[in-house]
Amino acid sequence: MVPRCITIAGSDSGGGAGIQADLKAFAAAGVHGRSAIVAITAQNTREVTAVHELPPWFVQAQLDAVASDIGIDAAKTGMLYSRAIVETVAEWLEGRGLPLVVDPVVVASSGARLLEDEAVDLLVRRLFPLATVVTPNLLEARALAGSDGAPAELAEALVGLGAPAALVTGGHGEEAVDHLFDGREHHEIPFERSDVPATHGAGCTHSATLAALLARGCSLLEAARGAAAAASRAVTLGHPEIGSGDGPVDVLGVSVQ
Repeated sequence: MVPRCITIAGSDSGGGAGIQADLKAFAAAGVHGRSAIVAITAQNTREVTAVHELPPWFVQAQLDAVASDIGIDAAKTGMLYSRAIVETVAEWLEGRGLPLVVDPVVVASSGARLLEDEAVDLLVRRLFPLATVVTPNLLEARALAGSDGAPAELAEALVGLGAPAALVTGGHGEEAVDHLFDGREHHEIPFERSDVPATHGAGCTHSATLAALLARGCSLLEAARGAAAAASRAVTLGHPEIGSGDGPVDVLGVSVQ
């Protein structure tokens, strides 16, 4: 049976990030993708102009419908937006034992807030312990850890907050290196950085590919390496000509290993 992966996140009307990016990444990685949408954004390559949160009962209804019929081999979370949604998702995931990638999306690349301030602590307290790995970028990791430390220190701090493993992605760092701390060992994962102004959706693509590779049975380190390579290649193939802001990545032309 083809592996089955679900994204629990927001919709990007511009098609570059959110569930749209996740579903494309799932397809590129050879898994059957589904979604539980928590919020709808009015968004383009330049800005998020509006956010409409879906009722928590409807988020749960989507999860129940998918799980009861199709089944789930791995999951990822992206934009969760509010305390109510974080609580609903955490309650649904508890006890299921699913491989889970928590991408703690706090702020969009355009600067728009995608997680309410009062929901951050709850996200850490409720979802981090359920995760297989959390995947913040460098800026998110520093905000969550309350430190300006190096990626290795940040990854250890995130594990100290309750995550079994932490992968600090290097797209915003000086070096093109992701840093994984699995709770015991540190691993540096270099990737190729392209000078292409088409990085919209790169973080979503990375975390979705990681979840897909876990669904396929890869180890965490293998999945992290595959996700780094796929996200890097998706930027190289991206479309700077689309929109007047940062263009979307293109993962559909990537061969995910």
